Amino acid sequence: MMPTTENSKPVLKVTYFLYYWLIGLSFVDLLLCVLNYFFGYGHDWSDFKVFAQLDFSFRSLTGFVISAYLHIQFSHSSEHRFPILLRIWWAFYFLMSCSYLIIHLGLYWKRSSLSSLLWVSDAISIIAGSFICYAVLFGKGREGDDFRLLEPLLSENRQGSSVGEDSVTPYANANLLSIFTFSWMNPLLALGYKKTLNLEDVPQLASCDSANVVFALFRNELESNGNGSGNSGHISTFKLVKALIFSTWKEILWTTLFSIVCTLASYVGPYLIKAFVQYLNSPHQLKYKGYTLVIIFFLSKLIKCISERQLFFQLRKMSIRLRAALSAIIYKKGLKLSNQSKQGHTSGENTNLISVDVERTCLFSWYLHDIWRVPVQVVLALLILYNNLGFASFVAIFATLFLMLVNIPMGKLQEKFQGELMDSKDRRMKVTTEALRNMRILKLQGWEMKFLAKIIELRNFEVRWIKKLLYTIAMTSFVFLSAPMFVSMVTFGFCVFMGIPLESGNVLSSLATFDILQEPIYNLPDLISMVVQTKVSLCRITSFLCLDDLQPNIVQKLLKDSSEVAVEIVKGNFSWDIYSSNLTLKDINFQLYCGMRVAVCGSVGSGKSTLLSCILGEVPKVSGAIKLNGTKAYVAQSPWIQSGKIIDNILFGKEMDKKRYEMILEACSLKKDLELFAFGDQTIIGDRGINLSGGQKQRIQIARALYHDADIYLLDDPFSAVDAHTGSHLYKECLLGILGSKTVIYVTHQVEFLLSADLILVMRDGKITQTGKYEEILSSGNDLMELVGAHKKALADLNYVECEITLDNLTNSEEDGNIICSEKSIQNDEEKEPKNYNTEKLVGSEGQLVQEEKRENGGVRLSVYWKYFTAAYKGAFVPLILLVQIFFQLFQIVGSYWMVLSTPSSEDARPHIRASTLIFVYVALFFGSSLCVFIRSMLTITSGYKAATLFFNKMHLCIFRAPMSFFDSTPSGRILNRASIDQSVVDTSIPHQIEELFASIVELLGTAIVMSQVTWQMLIVFIPMTVTCISYQRYYKSAVRELSRLNGVCQAPIIQHFSESSLGSTTIRCFDQEERFMDTNLKLVEEYSRPRFHFSGAVEWLCFRMDMLASITYAVFLVFFISMPKGVLSPGVVGLAVTSGLRFSLHAVIWDLSILENNMISVERILQYACIPSEPLLLVEENRPSCEWPSQGKIEIFDLQVRYAPHLPFVLQDVTCTFPGGMKIGIVGRTGSGKSTLAHTLFRMLEPTFGQIWIDGINIFQIGLHDLRSRLSIIPQDPTMFEGTLRSNLDPLEEYTDEQIWEVLDKCQLGDKVRKNERKLDSAVTENGENWSMGQRQLVCLGRVLLKRSKVLILDEATASVDTATDYLIQQTLRQHFSGSTVITISHRITSILDIDMVLLLDNGLVLEYDSPAKLLDIKSSSFAKLVKEYTRRCSS
Repeated sequence: MMPTTENSKPVLKVTYFLYYWLIGLSFVDLLLCVLNYFFGYGHDWSDFKVFAQLDFSFRSLTGFVISAYLHIQFSHSSEHRFPILLRIWWAFYFLMSCSYLIIHLGLYWKRSSLSSLLWVSDAISIIAGSFICYAVLFGKGREGDDFRLLEPLLSENRQGSSVGEDSVTPYANANLLSIFTFSWMNPLLALGYKKTLNLEDVPQLASCDSANVVFALFRNELESNGNGSGNSGHISTFKLVKALIFSTWKEILWTTLFSIVCTLASYVGPYLIKAFVQYLNSPHQLKYKGYTLVIIFFLSKLIKCISERQLFFQLRKMSIRLRAALSAIIYKKGLKLSNQSKQGHTSGENTNLISVDVERTCLFSWYLHDIWRVPVQVVLALLILYNNLGFASFVAIFATLFLMLVNIPMGKLQEKFQGELMDSKDRRMKVTTEALRNMRILKLQGWEMKFLAKIIELRNFEVRWIKKLLYTIAMTSFVFLSAPMFVSMVTFGFCVFMGIPLESGNVLSSLATFDILQEPIYNLPDLISMVVQTKVSLCRITSFLCLDDLQPNIVQKLLKDSSEVAVEIVKGNFSWDIYSSNLTLKDINFQLYCGMRVAVCGSVGSGKSTLLSCILGEVPKVSGAIKLNGTKAYVAQSPWIQSGKIIDNILFGKEMDKKRYEMILEACSLKKDLELFAFGDQTIIGDRGINLSGGQKQRIQIARALYHDADIYLLDDPFSAVDAHTGSHLYKECLLGILGSKTVIYVTHQVEFLLSADLILVMRDGKITQTGKYEEILSSGNDLMELVGAHKKALADLNYVECEITLDNLTNSEEDGNIICSEKSIQNDEEKEPKNYNTEKLVGSEGQLVQEEKRENGGVRLSVYWKYFTAAYKGAFVPLILLVQIFFQLFQIVGSYWMVLSTPSSEDARPHIRASTLIFVYVALFFGSSLCVFIRSMLTITSGYKAATLFFNKMHLCIFRAPMSFFDSTPSGRILNRASIDQSVVDTSIPHQIEELFASIVELLGTAIVMSQVTWQMLIVFIPMTVTCISYQRYYKSAVRELSRLNGVCQAPIIQHFSESSLGSTTIRCFDQEERFMDTNLKLVEEYSRPRFHFSGAVEWLCFRMDMLASITYAVFLVFFISMPKGVLSPGVVGLAVTSGLRFSLHAVIWDLSILENNMISVERILQYACIPSEPLLLVEENRPSCEWPSQGKIEIFDLQVRYAPHLPFVLQDVTCTFPGGMKIGIVGRTGSGKSTLAHTLFRMLEPTFGQIWIDGINIFQIGLHDLRSRLSIIPQDPTMFEGTLRSNLDPLEEYTDEQIWEVLDKCQLGDKVRKNERKLDSAVTENGENWSMGQRQLVCLGRVLLKRSKVLILDEATASVDTATDYLIQQTLRQHFSGSTVITISHRITSILDIDMVLLLDNGLVLEYDSPAKLLDIKSSSFAKLVKEYTRRCSS
């Protein structure tokens, strides 16, 4: 929304208010400056008065300058947002005013009096600063110009959101008090306390924090750093970091300001400890001085509390912004990657990028300010030490520097180990992703345990690097946890050696300083570790962003209607590998006019699909020109279906046109399929269309292309996956009908579809060998003749040539009355419609195959903690870790007591213990505490990685042993999320967090004991404070737990969408849908950011209240001390209690407990998948078949009923038939009739609801799955190849010799191609076999079964993606080598199943006909006869 006059009025009022306020303030400062001058005139000018004079002068000058700026800038301008530097200055002014007041109070206690002008100045400054901050920083009109420019985009994207604009986070409009106290979180926490939060309950982020805006700002910065070229190939790590910094510079400035204030406030306590002890020692105690000290202590803790909480919240907020920016840029890059880049970067590696590397980079925001804070804190600490110990403080400097230098080699080791760890994790995730994607083929072949063993082996290699990394971190932590005591030991030892007197006041102040010094020293190893890890992750992200994109402008787009030419390629030479001398396509020349139908044919691997990819601009161009006139649509050979609803896959981002939509459903024969689905076109499709048949996926693809209404259509073998009738229908209604006026280029292996083409392109070995119409080129060369000859030879076997039966009566078995079908089949056929109708009525919304991801409700159960703690060594290490931590804390406390009690309380008193004894005992205590730290770290790491390994193995075993129904209904993103992110948390975060929690609990108890030992009255406050903290924690944890779970649930869709988009990037680019998919990704990131943002607010809400309660308790504690009569307590012991109280807070315990509970959700999520119902046993020892089984291959099926899930309709109903041993069985039927389901049931991929299957007299449901699947063979519908070599794809179990493999390659027509490759059997196979054509992949699958030589072979569309000639050769090969085997062929190509013994025709899961082909063809009314007749008619036309 652009600024209007009404919107600017409140801003003008604020501006005028500030203008006059600052003028008045400037005059007051000027007056104070003059008065201070006159008071000092004629008297000695002390340094303090000179400083005050300069301060007043500077304030006056600054006030007048800012007032002038306001007058000039805003009096005649529509600007309504104050510059960020001005706002930061005002905030700094307010915070410095508060700091001055604290300093003056401290000086007032030390000095007899201060000038009244200073008190007046402090009061005016604080009041003025409060008003200015409230008016400027937290007034209305918070969105800046950058965000208003993007407002139309935001409004458009928010329209479809379930949470409207009215539900924007209260933080966007919160006042100053609400922001400081986090009260804006109250409504959400109250709601979370009453009910389980859902994503709809979480408010939207403010527009300035939305993913759209954040990404837009980041992209602008990145492109501006690249000199506006927008070429991501020139991105360096430095440029990426620079863009990240400049896109979040406002947050960095704010957090810097809060960090400065927090650091300064934290040193007030140690600085005043000595003064407090001196006050307790003084003979004349002035009460008001004691109370002044209490007020200063309290104010310092209060300011630290507010600044620290705001600092942490802003850092979390910055982390969310970084994640949104990096996730979006990686996704955007993934849509543009070239094919060669994809082969070098697999989807498993990319999954790690967007989950692990982005997460680690975002985590670095926590450590951002430690880069400068650590040295600043060290310097401040040393200044205090110098004030207390003089020259000895330099020894402390050298000791600190020594410890820091020790960490340099460890940091280098960590960098090396971290890089190796990420590489090993990439390799594991790559294999895991591939296995999950192809789990069906793994189970069919019985290879799942082989792949699991491979993943476990890669994990073991990864664990070795995890152990090395964790042990290195442990050694670093050991050095630096021991550092405070080491520095104090060296410093005090030097004092004794040099004769520098040690008083209890000096010792206590030094100990308090060492405690604070512990934070930067303790943070230093974490900082170095995070810098190293972030550097590795940023380098990995940069290397990904630098990968080659698709070549721009490969395709020259002509102005629409400017030419009659639709597609033209002139002297085209193309290669998938631009660095290779071998061209994929050579000398391509053709010109296609608008409205032409062009067929592309050729043998397997001739370059047909690559030709279409060239027209799409997907193949790198070596030379030549491609011209395209109009929009394009593409149907891939391997169907790409998005997870989601069927209707969304068809519309694919276009508006609903009901009339056109219905017409396309009819043309693609989808209406009947949709009627069979319980939810129609609202049915949710599983991962990669897992719950659809191959034909259904192909027809949805075609429908998507038709609905797009493009000018040019590229169809890659669209009819191979559908039956003859459906293929004829698609050809007639789609190709000749709806696309009759369009330019269509279609690849086909089916000669019958060549006849009506206006132009045919015949390809061989990457060249177009023949062009022209069918009749023209049939006699002009041999290439097409080979294909046609094979086709005619196959048709010669068809003896049934009658043409009377019309197409309209096809498969209407209810009217025809088939005499071969049994009465039961007829009865079931007649009842199938009412059954489907009833199913539709009964299935509710929960009946979808793919359900929303399950998340637990309520708190993380104790059983989850118990399982984790007892996973490693039955939990024996847990009490040991706790015991060692107690001893560590004990050594620390005893060491402090020893130093305080052994040193005199004043300069006059004499020490009563020899100096050498003092240091010797302290050194012994130091070594004792160091040993405890070392033992604790070793025990934690050992038990941690042991537990992580056990959980990993258990989850992966359960996943790989899960039934296929689990993979059908579970998107792979959910599994990958657990295998990557959750596993990383279990590997490293949880052990460290348990260690932190134990340390926090023991430290809190130790501090409470020390404090209460001095004054038991402290318990009066401590107990109610503890109860209040616990009640706060119980109130808040319900909401924060669910927000944390929503984080996990909302992360999986991001990974899923990224993986899915990478696979379908060609289709996405063809339809020009990059922007829509980018918007979807941003929406998913936004849905992840919402619970994460409010989780951050909830955590700080609790921490603020904890810190406030601790500060109040500490103040009351100090009041007890100053109220006690002198001499009751030793000043040194009291000082030690006060020193301990500086770090007293329940916040650390509650915080660590909350973080641990959130991390334990990862264990909970892993345990969800470690308890998946398993498939039946792989081996049943008492029912193991003989080695020769099956010897005949006889298959008997009785009353088989199968469905994919209990809430879904039956896919097979009452199937009863017998396949005699050694016979060739053909299974036919329209797509979705249950053919592949029957084949999968033979392999027990689906357990039937009812019925039995016997093979050679053995009930297959009573033997082990491995025994069954290893004895049967199948060539599945979707040909699958795994990354590796050709040898590993043919023989992954390494059971056959090279000679046997070569023999098989020759039989399946691949021998010559493989011999041409330099690496022969070790020829590379990239992810998904992308460097092999679909037909070649199917031939490799054929090679697998030829090696196996089983007695039962199932061919599920085994030749769908090969040409007719190759199909004929394959059929001959199968007849020759499987003559004595039972061969079950599922095919839509009638020529593949005519030379068989029996035909089984299925319709909607029912056996419609089952007899020999000859008998079925004799009956003219049989559905099989009609199917053959239609195919013959189509082929002969």
